[in-house]
Amino acid sequence: MDSRLREVDAPAEPADGAAALATAKAEVEVTKPRNDRRGYRRVVLPNALECLLISDPDTDKAAASMNVSVGYFCDPDGMEGLAHFLEHMLFYASEKYPIEDSYSKYIAEHGGSTNAFTTSEHTNFYFDVNNDSLDDALDRFAQFFIKPLMSPDATLREIKAVDSENQKNILSDPWRMSQLQKHLCSNNHPYHKFSTGNWDTLEVKPKEKGLDTRAELINFYDSHYSANLMQLAVYGKESLDNIQTLVESKFCDIKNVGRKHFSFPGHPCSSKDLQILVKAVPIKQGHTLRILWPITPNVRHYKEGPCRYVSHLIGHEGEGSLFYILKKLGWAMSLEAGEGDWSYDFSFFSVVIQLTDVGHEHMEDVVGLLFRYITLLQTSGTPKWIFDELLAICEMGFHYRDKSPPSNYVVNISSNMQIFPPEDWLIASSVPSKFSPDAIQKVLNELTTENVRIFWESKLFEGHTDLTEPWYGTSYCVEAVPPSIMQKWVENAPNEDLHLPKPNIFIPTDLSLKNVEEKTSFPCMLRKTLFSRLWYKPDTMFFTPKVFIKMDFHCPLSNSSPESSVHTDIFTRLLMDYLNDYAYDAEVAGLYYAVRPNDTGFQVTMVGYNDKMRTLLDTVIGKIADFEVKIDRFSVIKETITKGYENFKFQQPYQQAMYNCTLILEEQTWPWDEELAALSNLEARNLEDFLPRMLAKTFIECYFAGNIEPSEAESVVQHIEGILFNSSTSVCKSLPPSQHLTKRIVKLERGLRYYYPAMCLNQQDENSSLLHYIQIHQDDLKQNVLLQLLAVVAKQPAFHQLRSVEQLGYIALLRQRNDSGVRGLQFIIQSTVKDPSNLDARVEAFLKMFEVTLHEMPDAEFKSNVNALIDMKREKYKNIREESAFFWGEISQGTLKFDRKETEIAALEELKKEELIEFFDNHVKVGAPEKKILSIQIYGGLHSSEYEKIIHDAPPPHSHRITDIFSFRRSRPLYGSFKGGAGQMKL
Repeated sequence: MDSRLREVDAPAEPADGAAALATAKAEVEVTKPRNDRRGYRRVVLPNALECLLISDPDTDKAAASMNVSVGYFCDPDGMEGLAHFLEHMLFYASEKYPIEDSYSKYIAEHGGSTNAFTTSEHTNFYFDVNNDSLDDALDRFAQFFIKPLMSPDATLREIKAVDSENQKNILSDPWRMSQLQKHLCSNNHPYHKFSTGNWDTLEVKPKEKGLDTRAELINFYDSHYSANLMQLAVYGKESLDNIQTLVESKFCDIKNVGRKHFSFPGHPCSSKDLQILVKAVPIKQGHTLRILWPITPNVRHYKEGPCRYVSHLIGHEGEGSLFYILKKLGWAMSLEAGEGDWSYDFSFFSVVIQLTDVGHEHMEDVVGLLFRYITLLQTSGTPKWIFDELLAICEMGFHYRDKSPPSNYVVNISSNMQIFPPEDWLIASSVPSKFSPDAIQKVLNELTTENVRIFWESKLFEGHTDLTEPWYGTSYCVEAVPPSIMQKWVENAPNEDLHLPKPNIFIPTDLSLKNVEEKTSFPCMLRKTLFSRLWYKPDTMFFTPKVFIKMDFHCPLSNSSPESSVHTDIFTRLLMDYLNDYAYDAEVAGLYYAVRPNDTGFQVTMVGYNDKMRTLLDTVIGKIADFEVKIDRFSVIKETITKGYENFKFQQPYQQAMYNCTLILEEQTWPWDEELAALSNLEARNLEDFLPRMLAKTFIECYFAGNIEPSEAESVVQHIEGILFNSSTSVCKSLPPSQHLTKRIVKLERGLRYYYPAMCLNQQDENSSLLHYIQIHQDDLKQNVLLQLLAVVAKQPAFHQLRSVEQLGYIALLRQRNDSGVRGLQFIIQSTVKDPSNLDARVEAFLKMFEVTLHEMPDAEFKSNVNALIDMKREKYKNIREESAFFWGEISQGTLKFDRKETEIAALEELKKEELIEFFDNHVKVGAPEKKILSIQIYGGLHSSEYEKIIHDAPPPHSHRITDIFSFRRSRPLYGSFKGGAGQMKL
């Protein structure tokens, strides 16, 4: 696969501040997609702050993003993580808005969200909010960059949050391996640094040196946060003139201290960091090979796009490609290629290969084949037809780009503003428009054996390493691999037929829009038979040549036991595996497809350009109809799934809590260890026996939406039925109505608190976690809106109290939960500070505090929250995926309330504050008469003694400890299902 990072992740050579001001009044025409009706205007304020204003009369949300051209590369020596820590601190308070958390509270109360991130050379802050609140939101946001307050108390508390964030990453292989790559670079280059920071770097070490962290923080802010180093993107419903007036008034007071743009010339790798083989021990099972080369950054030639061309070929998965050969040999599970970490001054090209156990034994051959393929590319010229194909695909992708959420949009643009000239802020490097064989050849010529770094990760290296990376504790060793050795690997590699890809048959040629007479707002049932049901929704909003298809294959046998579940999983993965050689081109050309197992069988999804949809769908259905088990691929897929199960214990503790909650609540789910045991005994012949039995009872629920006519949708489904059910060789038979599957949820008992304590599966993980679930009701109009409103009102206070004030952990949140229409609230906290039982007590303490807040809430604040929720419900879908996700949810759950949002808005408009208080008092508050609680408690390594105590202590009054999940599940009543038999729904 061609794997490129988004442009958002990299800075470039900035323009001179004076030059930028000189062009402030010059009209710049920003290149935009041909179907984009939004207005754009570039403005430079007197303080040299560069802005892009975006006016979208159709938007339901406003948004803004401020990109600051300062990142962790600027961290002072000995204070690693200071830039990241400053990003955290700016959210607390400002001189104009001194009440702690008032910014985040305002955003949450007005239907929005906010966040930030820090990279090597920039820090990006962003938010979205309901349209009519943009003025006040921008005013609060601007204070981040004008006069923030960084109180000593808040500073100390937030260091704990940064430390908790780092604790979350300590046992994460992506973080560990990224830092190892940085560690094995020149320590004179900032790339070598540790970016996140922790308690040691931000509190202990500074104190030892007599430094005051808060003073250093303020000094860093005053020195580095200068208006001429900032880029602002603002997105709103108002006219460009009005947005400009708003921006000029809010952001003109940001100081311009004349700080020059930071530059970090030179490459992180010196000659001693090349021609090395690094063997590293990961946390998870598996073998990964990362081959990296320092190269000329693509951004210097972004119009030519040489890296896009090269990564397209090295990452290709079709016949003759490197991955095709490695897969055929049984050596690789996946391959990704593309430009990785980069800036204007340096860049890495990487090829990342997930190896099988056999592939691990043939590492040298794998590297040899890679270099043989690179040699083929270096010597075969640069065919223009490949560039032309890429250009056609990229241009379509740009001009028919789906609308994204405004917050995502402004983040990408503000990040691009640091890198590209104004006319290219939208298009960036997404469309390489100039064919330059020389630029492509230059990149290829840098991918040499003299220039390479190889990182090889496997648990098999445990006990065979002699070095430790200091920040994450990764064990590794380093060996020299001179070009002469690698040349032997090339010579000894198998002589396989590597060749360039064939022309892509999936590139759309017909991008016309269908003329559908029936302009319906909701899906309608077009067709129903004993074999299938077809729902249809034409595109009445987006006017793009795209289609969305979901097909649920309901097969009762598919998930009837752990063995059946594993069989179904292997079947879908093999199906995708068989399709890959042919259908990889479809994904490259913008037609995404997937076959995945689900609760009631398996699901086929297809979304993208409609032109070649029929070709791809026919192929997928044909593979299902003529499925055969290939023993060699079965072995590889079985190995992949086995490693996935073995790595389950390395999931974050909060993920383990979520898993256990689902296992307790959902009637027919199987534990991972039983599925692993079933998998270990599975042979190819077992799948051959199972598949016809599974498909012998099948019903297909179909949803077709977008640029497709109803007659075409009917024709496609009829054709599918003909292949799967009505031919002489069909294995599929219809599913009787009595056997249609329902997904049912455990009903907890009111007035009782159930708790399930368990040790974290990875005892090396010091983090503990709590999931405190309050089950409330099954899908009901009035109670739905009361629950949603309560979540809106309580979300930010919960985050502020549990995360910011008490500093229980980096992950501390309140959110709604919906299990097949059974709804409730859940608190999720991950912590090293307190054990899960104590975290449970802190949730109860918060609810007592919040009870007072809710009862004393002013009427105006209540109304503001109601209006925020109404505005969120009125938000229009941005693309066919979003719209289809909602309608498909109604179909798959059997509720069929396609007008759900409209009826909920009507209910909200009538809602009274007293009703919300009564709902809280009855269902949520401590001691509420209708309250039903399930507390999932995962005890990390730091809290093992507390675990021993809780399992030996008698349960407190009105509490019940779950000791056996499945005995408990069998003993409880279940909520009724909305889903009936074929064509019969309970509404």
